[in-house]
Amino acid sequence: MTASSTRRTTAARSRLAAVGAIAVAGALLLTGCGDQTKDKNKDSGSASADSAPLAGKLPQDIRGKGKIRVGSDIAYAPVEYKDSAGKVVGLDPDLAEALGKQLGVTFEFQNGTFDALLTGLRSDRYDIAMSAMTDNKNRQEGVDPETGKHVGEGVDFVDYLTAGVSIYTRKGDTEGIKTWTDLCGKKLAVQRGTTSDDLAKQQAKKCPKGKKLSIEAFDDNQQAQTRLRSGGVDAVSADFPVAAYAVKTSGGGKDFELVGDQVEAAPYGIAVSKNETQLRDALQAAMDAIIKNGEYQKILEKWGAQDGAVKQSVINGGK
Repeated sequence: MTASSTRRTTAARSRLAAVGAIAVAGALLLTGCGDQTKDKNKDSGSASADSAPLAGKLPQDIRGKGKIRVGSDIAYAPVEYKDSAGKVVGLDPDLAEALGKQLGVTFEFQNGTFDALLTGLRSDRYDIAMSAMTDNKNRQEGVDPETGKHVGEGVDFVDYLTAGVSIYTRKGDTEGIKTWTDLCGKKLAVQRGTTSDDLAKQQAKKCPKGKKLSIEAFDDNQQAQTRLRSGGVDAVSADFPVAAYAVKTSGGGKDFELVGDQVEAAPYGIAVSKNETQLRDALQAAMDAIIKNGEYQKILEKWGAQDGAVKQSVINGGK
C-alpha cells in the first residue's frame, strides 16, 4: 500500500513472476477493521532485552517501555490483517516479531486508516508505521504528490521488500482492461491515499475528452473489493501482493482476475520520524540481522512474497 506518493507507475518489472508464488500461498482468512484503537491480541512477541543481541542499539526510552508502537492499516491481507480469532497476522507482523527478537522489544500493532498513518507518526501516536508502505521521495520529503506542496514533515524509511501495483476485475468480465490507458472511460476503485490512488489521478489527467476515468476511493481495500464484486466499478487497483491474494481467496478464486502487468515496482519501507535516527538505525540493523540468519526468507516464503526479497535493508532507497 502506500500513502500519498507515487510508487507504482511505469512499466512492469521483476515482481510479475510472483503471481504464481502468491497464488499458491496457503488459504488465509480475509478480515479487518478500520478503527484507531489498540487490540490486545496484536502484539508481536520478542526476546527479553537481556538476551536480544541488538537491544543496545535502541533509544533508551523505547528500551524502558519494552515496546514499539506500530501504526498499521490492518485490513490489507496478506501483508497485515486479522484472522478469525481477531489476531493480527500477516507478513508485516511476522517480520516485526522477528525484529523484536533481535531488539528485545514487542511490536504493538495499532489499527488506523492508511492515509492517516504518517499523521499519526508525526503526532507521536506511533513510533513507526509499518503497513506495506512504499518508500518514495514524496513521503521522504513530506510532499503531496498531487499538488507538489509540502504537507508535513517527511519521514525516513527502512526498506525491506520490493512490490508493484496491479489491476484486477471481475472474473470473466475484464472490460478489455489490460493497461492503465484502458481504464479511460471506466470506473476504478482504490484505497484512499495509496499509490494506486495517485496513479489513478495521474491517469485520469491523460484520458481523452469523452473517456473520463471515474475514481472511487475507499478507506480500505476490502471496501473497494466489495464495490467491484457488486458491479459498481469495472476494476480495482492495489499492491500486487494484495491484488493477487484477493484473486486467490475471494469467492474461492471465482470472483476476480488479475489483468495486465504490474507497474511501479518499488520498496516497502518502515516509516520512522526524521528525528528518530537511533530508532531508524536499530531497525535497519535488526532487519539486516534477520536477512542474514534466514528468518526473513522463511517469512517471505510463508506469505508467498519471496520474489520481492531484498539482500539487505537500506535507508530511503525509494525514488
